[in-house]
Amino acid sequence: MSDARTLAQMGCVVPAFMTDAEAFAAVALAAVSCDGVFGREEAHALRRQLEFRYPYRERSEASMGELFDQLLSLLRQEGVDGLISKALPALSSFQQESALAVAAQLVHSDREVSKEEAAFLEDLACKLDLPSDRARIVIQAISALNRDSLLS
Repeated sequence: MSDARTLAQMGCVVPAFMTDAEAFAAVALAAVSCDGVFGREEAHALRRQLEFRYPYRERSEASMGELFDQLLSLLRQEGVDGLISKALPALSSFQQESALAVAAQLVHSDREVSKEEAAFLEDLACKLDLPSDRARIVIQAISALNRDSLLS
């Protein structure tokens, strides 16, 4: 029998490990929290990014609330860096690339990327199990997607 358990099984904040679903949500939460401001618009963006993805689309409202309560508790205890350091080992390279794209999308959710958010994405990209040029391309593509290029 393994001593490692998921967040939900533990009933406490510091996990032995995270599932990939917990970890993916943790990266998304870190992205919207990295500047110290977790506003209503960012909360809605976080929900929109996850609600149609597997396995979140199959979870109840209560289950999602429990997941985020636990992740927020871990965030308060360990900070953004601690949350990320617990999350990344649970994600494959493919999942890390998607998590980076979602994180980049989320930092753009309020249409403004702060210095803290840009630094977060840069730091996250360095920690991923991806070639650095691949991580840079993902961040640049999401930035281009969110650019209001018709605004003069």
